[in-house]
Amino acid sequence: MYIHSLKLLRHIPFLKAVFLHSITAFGGPQGHIGMMMKTFVDRRKDITKDELMEYNSFCQLLPGASSTQTLTLIGYKRGGVPLAVLTLIIWVFPASILMGALSFLVGSIGNNRLGTSIFQFVQPMAIGFLAYAAIRAFQHSVKNTITQIIMLCALVTSYLLFKAPWIIPALIVAGGIATNFSDRRIIEAEKIKPRHIRWTNIWVFLLIFVIAGILSETARKQNWENRKAYNLFEMNYRFGSFVFGGGDVLIPLMLDQFVARPSHPRVQNKDQNIIKIEKEELLTGAGMVRAIPGPVFSIASLTGGLALKDEGKAKQVLGCVIGSFAIFLPSALLVLFFFPVWHMLHKYVVVYRSLEGINAVVVGIMWAATFYLLKDVPVMQLNMISVLNIGVIALTFGILQFTKIATPFIVLFCLLLGWIF
Repeated sequence: MYIHSLKLLRHIPFLKAVFLHSITAFGGPQGHIGMMMKTFVDRRKDITKDELMEYNSFCQLLPGASSTQTLTLIGYKRGGVPLAVLTLIIWVFPASILMGALSFLVGSIGNNRLGTSIFQFVQPMAIGFLAYAAIRAFQHSVKNTITQIIMLCALVTSYLLFKAPWIIPALIVAGGIATNFSDRRIIEAEKIKPRHIRWTNIWVFLLIFVIAGILSETARKQNWENRKAYNLFEMNYRFGSFVFGGGDVLIPLMLDQFVARPSHPRVQNKDQNIIKIEKEELLTGAGMVRAIPGPVFSIASLTGGLALKDEGKAKQVLGCVIGSFAIFLPSALLVLFFFPVWHMLHKYVVVYRSLEGINAVVVGIMWAATFYLLKDVPVMQLNMISVLNIGVIALTFGILQFTKIATPFIVLFCLLLGWIF
């Protein structure tokens, strides 16, 4: 125990950087990769550009919060599982606290627009971060004709079908297959010694999934006193286990689970004690989660609090904890199980060739996300806000590309600009 503590102490500067990242990483997963590039690649050099692109590509193949999984892998690379777990906790904690607090205030915030103005330049800033990351990734990953074609196809397809839950994993698989049609770039396979695979995490993942489902259904049928807590854990664990595509897919699923389904007459007649959240409350949270730093999946803290708000303040706090814990747990278990397997497999020729196509797809997705976010930002209107939006995008990109100014100062400047205007 003492030795492990000493090992963790030498990672304190890294954990401080993770915490600073957690309170400044605005813009959702599309913007987080740019900040990771700036903080953990350019400034701290915890990982290389190759490793960050590999981590990001790998995490896109898994369900759950991809930016959270990528940051968890950075911690895993530096200090193994203990540091990975600490990295995950520090990363999700601030956003979960903010969204949990919002669950107590959301009733009054719904019609209050005072908070929106200060965040009005956060999305242009996120576009600047994403453009920076996309250009850096393009320079690294798109170097020949086939990767250029793959990137363009991924850009167009993912832009047109951005909210389809299957599109990202489908494109990544297709890109990996495409670059295996040529054997000119890699001639010989690398010899790999067989390694023992630890199955603990995947068995824990499956066991929790089964037990959560059984307890939730039993609590519903027998109408246990604390049945909503069991139902809430199962719902969020299921979201974290099956959601591909990040918050853009998670929020519609939550609207279906917490708003649409409980409002159906057949469900109302069958189950009076089902978890139900008002549409306006959930949409308020969906808007606010985009305006705070940290993972979009932290909206589970808000929905957890809202789900148990009628059962007292203590139960509401418990709901916030259950929501956050249950939705991030499967992401951690999956990434920490599959990454050692992936790290071993990617040395094989077929997998190594696939990485070239996968990275090109990720670059295309990053460009598509840039344009997708840009279409919702006023930049073509002849007014001051449009000029300021363009200026924020250009300034954010320029600062990241040509200076060593820390990202928190960019965020503070954009919030100050929103407060002034």
